[in-house]
Amino acid sequence: MTAGSLPKLEEASAAAEQAEKQRQNAVWLFATFVGGAFIFNSFLAGWIYESGLAEKERIISSLCALVGAIFLAAPLLLRAAKEITSGRLHMGELAALAVLACFAVGKYQEAGLVAFFLMLAELLESRTALGARAAVENLIRLTPKEAHLLSKGKESETPVSALKPSDVIRVRPGENVPADGKIITGESTLNQASVTGESLPVDKLKGDTVFAGTINLTGMIEVEVTRVGADTTLGKVRNLILQAEATRLPIMRLIDKHVSWYTPTIIMVAAIILYFTKSVDNAITALVVTCPCALVLATPTAMVAGLTCAARLGILIKNIAHLESASGMTAIVFDKTGTLTTGELAVTRLAPVEGIEPAELLRLAASADRHSNHPTARALVKVAHEAKVTLAEPDKFTEFGGKGVSAIVAGVEIKVGRMSWLEEQGISAAALEQPTKQEDEGYSTIYIARAGTCLGWIGMTDRTRPEARKATEELAQLGIRNITMVTGDRWGVARRVAEELGCTDVVAECLPERKLELVEELKQKGLRVAVIGDGVNDAPALAAGDLGVAMGAAGNDVAIHSASIALLSDDLARLPFLIRLSRHVRRVVVENLSLAILFVLMGLVAAGMGWLTPITAAVLHLISSFLVIFNSARIVRFGEELAPHAPG
Repeated sequence: MTAGSLPKLEEASAAAEQAEKQRQNAVWLFATFVGGAFIFNSFLAGWIYESGLAEKERIISSLCALVGAIFLAAPLLLRAAKEITSGRLHMGELAALAVLACFAVGKYQEAGLVAFFLMLAELLESRTALGARAAVENLIRLTPKEAHLLSKGKESETPVSALKPSDVIRVRPGENVPADGKIITGESTLNQASVTGESLPVDKLKGDTVFAGTINLTGMIEVEVTRVGADTTLGKVRNLILQAEATRLPIMRLIDKHVSWYTPTIIMVAAIILYFTKSVDNAITALVVTCPCALVLATPTAMVAGLTCAARLGILIKNIAHLESASGMTAIVFDKTGTLTTGELAVTRLAPVEGIEPAELLRLAASADRHSNHPTARALVKVAHEAKVTLAEPDKFTEFGGKGVSAIVAGVEIKVGRMSWLEEQGISAAALEQPTKQEDEGYSTIYIARAGTCLGWIGMTDRTRPEARKATEELAQLGIRNITMVTGDRWGVARRVAEELGCTDVVAECLPERKLELVEELKQKGLRVAVIGDGVNDAPALAAGDLGVAMGAAGNDVAIHSASIALLSDDLARLPFLIRLSRHVRRVVVENLSLAILFVLMGLVAAGMGWLTPITAAVLHLISSFLVIFNSARIVRFGEELAPHAPG
């Protein structure tokens, strides 16, 4: 068996398990409504002949009640028997015992009705879990079944499952992208909400990455496939959401640990009620009202709703426990480049010598640099285009790695690069304003020389993200006491960015091992530390924090695997939202548990006092389950003001 076939076998096994659960649910639903029909018929006979049933009608009524009760009770009894024989006690034994008690005293109608409402509650719990899984499976349906494969200049329809890396496919407007890849021809606008949670479409050009399941809105593009199937970003998102759904919180494990005590304790309480009240009905009511479906549903429904809400906004949570722990963070460590800043240089200062216009300085520098792929060259060309400066075509372009470039522009030699490199060429910058102060303020500086004479310098900065300041302010308002920025840049750059963003601490010229030490120091102070980075060079620090959050992780394998939580877009507003969501989920869990426990305690009192009948208790039991589920469902709509999930 090959390594590649293993995920497919696991996926097939999960699909088979899902199908089996759905089949079992269908059988139970059928039994529930058939049994309910018999019970209804039994009551109908009594209502029609309420003046007094003849012997024949009484037998028919009782027989209908018995058949209906058997249909309804069988699934409960079979499940209870299976759990007992496997050596573990669950909470369903209380329901089975209550139904058996009704049978024992000949109350078939009560047995049927109690089982009917308990079965509805069981089906509701099961359907909630299956619905969450089905919502995740809908992610995969975003990927089309067929792709337009280009081979030797011809286009042919081929199954998406047959695609492999290096294949070239064509995606027309209105179609979903079938696999992850890189655009080699064309440009378009894509809706990436299904993957990154971005509310606005994104423009894509030649060389840009596209993701499976996103929608091509405008132009036709040709894409070279890089990843297919479960290896695509969408596939990883699906698998990690399912993985998170399968994990259990400490409070859920605590319930599992003590569940074996719950059933015997409730049986003992029911026996005490029977002893003192001499009423079998009161004891049966106690068993029914304490079937804790609401208690079982309280935490998982809230957590699944929280996962769904997070996924809608492009927040991928690998373990459900991380969603819970996010609410307790008291310190955040930000990596600067690519996290708080865009990671792209932008021209912020033009300093020509006297007699040279700034536009001329920019024109010469961008013309000489226009064929370079260096970040400074791209920044120069970009700002020249934005300023509508006409660039010349350079001749004899030569790039000196890490130093600068040389080219002939309009018949004159232009050099663009570091001051040290120009000085090696015998070019002096004595006539220029001294740039040391600007460097301390955070400029990356390049110098421009024409025919051996220095014409000036251009300062560039790595700009902060527009939403970064607001995000740090919101984090402070949420009680994050320590917001630290770490960077490998010079102290001048670091201080400027930290001051601009309102960080409480800053560490510059920071090597990866120093980042780890910083995280450990903060943890030793008793702070719960979240580390925010790009998931590549920050992987060790991300793993060391109490919570690791990778920014812009769409298509980034290192980010997805090294961090606890991955933000599939670069929107820093997701961070304070994540903490608010975590606290909201915890609040809903507490509400659900309080409601469930209060219902059980009040139900026991009411059962002991004889204020409830078994049928009323079953109805109230169903209502309590509905209340818990509806309360949890509110979480799905939390944060809709950020970026509604576009249909896709």
